[in-house]
Formats: sequence, structure tokens, C-alpha cells
Amino acid sequence: MRTYRTARTARVSRRSRLLVGAAGAALAALSLTACGDGTGTKDEGSAHPSLSAAEGSRQTDADKGTDSGARTGAGTGTGTGGTKTSPDGRTDAENSAAGGPQGGRSAGQGKGAVDQASRKGGDPFDPANRVTCNGSNTAVTMQPVARPLNHMLITVKNTGSKVCDLYYYPTVRFDQVQWAPRIVEESQPQAVVTLAPGESGYAGVLLSAADGSGENGATARKVTIRFQGRNPGSDGGATASPSLPAKGVHYDSTLAVTYWQSTIDDALMY
Repeated sequence: MRTYRTARTARVSRRSRLLVGAAGAALAALSLTACGDGTGTKDEGSAHPSLSAAEGSRQTDADKGTDSGARTGAGTGTGTGGTKTSPDGRTDAENSAAGGPQGGRSAGQGKGAVDQASRKGGDPFDPANRVTCNGSNTAVTMQPVARPLNHMLITVKNTGSKVCDLYYYPTVRFDQVQWAPRIVEESQPQAVVTLAPGESGYAGVLLSAADGSGENGATARKVTIRFQGRNPGSDGGATASPSLPAKGVHYDSTLAVTYWQSTIDDALMY
């Protein structure tokens, strides 16, 4: 009796396993059965695919390249490799070689003529290439000034093509007066005044004492200015006779003249 029960129990156990296996197969088949809406087979348990590591790396590099290119273009201001151009259309390198935009040079007074003379005959400031300033190569004026009182300013402009030197001081003669004005010794400059073509030199003239202490006052209507040469008191060449005011110029025994100066301020400070 015990044996019968054991065999039957075994048969029931095998049958149960077969039923369980069949049920599992049926459930699997149902999970892959076409949906009723006609959209086809679906795998309800799978997740959405993601980018592989390689694909993600390629995309990141491409994004970086685009961003880097945008930043580079914005940084140069031109977006063409960083080459900058000036308003005249030349690059920095071209401007540097030419001395800056438009050549980068600003000519000083008389510089163009000096450069031309230098190309033609060497150093224009070499003593061998210089001449003495006088009435033949300069334009001379003599004008009264408001300050200081009782003063006039002599202006000599180099109108020649060579550098000229103004030596010492002018000799001023009003009308036919034979005596020479006093020289303001403290006005002597440290070097000879040299004028490039187009430049000007100056001398100041004290006409009379402001306090009326001068003697032998007179009115002049004509003036002659003589130039000195390299040696003191030597003849510098052609004289000049600039026009005076129509009413004439009053002077007295205190008449004095300065050395030649490079600026108006220096000429009128004595």
C-alpha cells in the first residue's frame, strides 16, 4: 500500500511539472502576440537605446570644435585667422614696415626740404653744405609787439634751399644813424641758431626806456639790418631793409638788441 502511494505521487509530480512548463510557454507566446491595434509586435520590457561611448565622444569633439571656432573668430575681430587690418587697409606687419598707418611720419617745419637736400648733397647740416643767413636767402620783418613795452621783434625766415646759420646778433641801423645799438650780452645762446629751409629765427629790439630816462629821442622811418659772418664783426652778406610802421618808430639812447634766438619768447624776454 505504501509502494502504490509513492508511485502515484511521482506520477502526479511529473504531471504538475509538465503543466507548469506548458503554462509558462503559453505566457511567453502571449507576450509576443501581435497587439490588437495592428501596430505589430512590441517588447514592453526593453529600454530606449543610448549613444555608444565612441559616438558620444565624436559628438562632444565636434561640439567643442564648433564652439572653439566661434570663440576664435570673435577674438580676432576678423574670423580669418587673427590678421588685423588698419583703417588704411594694410596689415599690422605692413604698417610696421612702413612706419605705421600712412607711413607713420609727420614732417616737421622744413624737414621735406632738408630730406631732399640730404638725398642730393649729403648731410645738409654739415658745415660744408651750410651757408650764412642774410638778406639774399631770407625774408626779414620787423614788427612792434604789445608786450613787453617799447619792443620790436625781428623775424628772419630761411627762404633758400640750404640750411643757413644766424651768427651772433643783427646790427640795426635806423635812418642814417652811425652809432650801433647796445647788445644784450646776457641773451647770448649756447649755440649758433641754425635754420633749415622754412624755419625762422628771432631777435628782440628794445627801442626806448619805459621810464623815460633815455636821451636823444628820435623817430625813424627806415631801418637796415646787417648780418654777421662766421667771425665776430665780419660781413655776413646782403643786408635787409624791412618796412616799418607808417607812423615811424620812436627810439632813444637806450636802444638795444639781443642775440639771434630760436624762439620768440627768448627774443622778447630781455
